[in-house]
Amino acid sequence: MDILGLIPSFGGLLYTIGAFVVALSVIVAIHEYGHYIVGRWCGIKAEVFSVGFGPVLWSRRDRHGTQWQVAALPFGGYVKFLGDASAVSDRADEETMAHLDAKARRQTMHGAPLWARAATVAAGPVFNFILSFFVFAAILMLRGVAADPLTIDTIRPLPAAVQELQPGDQLLAVDGRAVPPMEELSGFLESLPLRETLDYSVRRDGAETLARAPYPYPPIALGITPGSAAMDIDMRPGDVIRAIDGEPIFAFSQLRDRVAESDGRVLLLEVWRDGETLEFALAPRRMDLPLSDGGFETRWLIGITGGWLFEPQTTAPTLIEAARYGVDQTIYIIQSSLSGLYHMAAGLISTCNLQGPIGIAETSGAAASQGWLSFIWFIAVLSTAVGLLNLFPIPVLDGGHLVFHAWEALTGRPPSDGALRVMMGAGLALMGALMIFALSNDLLCP
Repeated sequence: MDILGLIPSFGGLLYTIGAFVVALSVIVAIHEYGHYIVGRWCGIKAEVFSVGFGPVLWSRRDRHGTQWQVAALPFGGYVKFLGDASAVSDRADEETMAHLDAKARRQTMHGAPLWARAATVAAGPVFNFILSFFVFAAILMLRGVAADPLTIDTIRPLPAAVQELQPGDQLLAVDGRAVPPMEELSGFLESLPLRETLDYSVRRDGAETLARAPYPYPPIALGITPGSAAMDIDMRPGDVIRAIDGEPIFAFSQLRDRVAESDGRVLLLEVWRDGETLEFALAPRRMDLPLSDGGFETRWLIGITGGWLFEPQTTAPTLIEAARYGVDQTIYIIQSSLSGLYHMAAGLISTCNLQGPIGIAETSGAAASQGWLSFIWFIAVLSTAVGLLNLFPIPVLDGGHLVFHAWEALTGRPPSDGALRVMMGAGLALMGALMIFALSNDLLCP
C-alpha cells in the first residue's frame, strides 16, 4: 500500500472534519447561549454551559455560579439548568427538587412560570436566526454595494484581444443601450447582442468616449459552489471557460445554455487560468433550484457563478440597507428550506436534496477551502437551517417542547409523565430515522 499517496486524502479529510467541527461548535454555542442568557434573564439558573460532551478539557465558574466548559467530543453542547436530572435530559431531578425551597424552585426550569420556560426554550432557535442576520448584514457592509452610476474599479483578467476599458470609467451605454440602475441589469444583459466585443460609451476624466471591450458578462468563474462538479475537478475562482467541446464561447449565457442542454453528458472545457490553457472534463449534475414564487425547477448545473468583466466600485450601505439584507437572506433560507421539504415530501423533487452529516461536513470543508468569507457565509446558512429544524414540533426538539408548553397554557397542566415518555420516545425514533435517511443520501446519492 502506498502510504505516502494517502497523505493528501488524509489531510483533506482532517480539513473537512476540522471545518465541520468549527462550524457546528459556533452554531451550537450560539444556540445554547440563547437558552442560557434568556433563561438567566427570566430568573432560571444555569449550572453548566458546555461546548461538547464527554471529558472536560477546560472549565471556569463565573460569578453567577455557572460552570463554563469545553469538552472533548465537539459534536454538540448543552446547558444544564438547576433541577435538571442530567446534562442531556429535560426531566427534573426529583431528589434535588424536593430539597429546594420556593425561591430556589423558581430558579429551576421545572419551577419557573410557563412564560419563562417557553421563552428560554424558544431562545435557542431565535439566536440561530440572529446569528445569521448579523453575519449576512456584516458581509454586505464589508463587501459594499455597487456605486451608482456603475463605475469600474478593476478589470478582471481575461484572455481578450481587445480591452479598452479602464479603471475609473463610468459606464453610460453598451452597444448604444443606456446602462440602467443596478437592479435592472439582468434584463439589460438579455437585451445585448451576443458578440465577442462590443462598443462601450463611458465617461472618462470628465469626457464621454467610446471603448471596445469583451462581452460584459463573460464565462468567468467568480465562485465555485461547494460540493459541485466544478469543485470536484479543482476549478478555481478566476477560471475563464474559453470553449466547450472545442466550440469557442465568450458569454456566460452560452456556458449556461450548453450545460442545460447537456442532459448530464460529460463536457470538455478549455479553461484559461493565469495565462495558461487547461482542459477539464466534467459531467453536469441535475439540481433542484428554488424559484421566487416558492416552486422549484430542475436544471443541469456544474456549480459555477459568473460576474461582470470588471469589479465595480462600491459604496458602504446604510445600516438600514444592511439590516434589510440580513433579514431578507434569513427569510429566504427559511422559505426555501420549507418549500424544499414540502416538494420532497410530495415527490416533486429528489429526496437527495436532503443532506446528512457527511454531506454537511463535506460542504463545510469546501466552503472553508474558498476562504474565510465563504466559510462564514456557510455558517450563517447552516445556523438558519439548525434554528428552523429545532422549531419543528417534534418531541426532543425545542419546537416539541413549545408544543408541550402550548398544551399547558390551554389546559392549565402539562402533559402527563406517561404521555411525555411516549412522545419523547416517538420523537427520538423519528429523528433517528431521519438521520439514517439523510446519511443514506450522503452515501448513495450522486
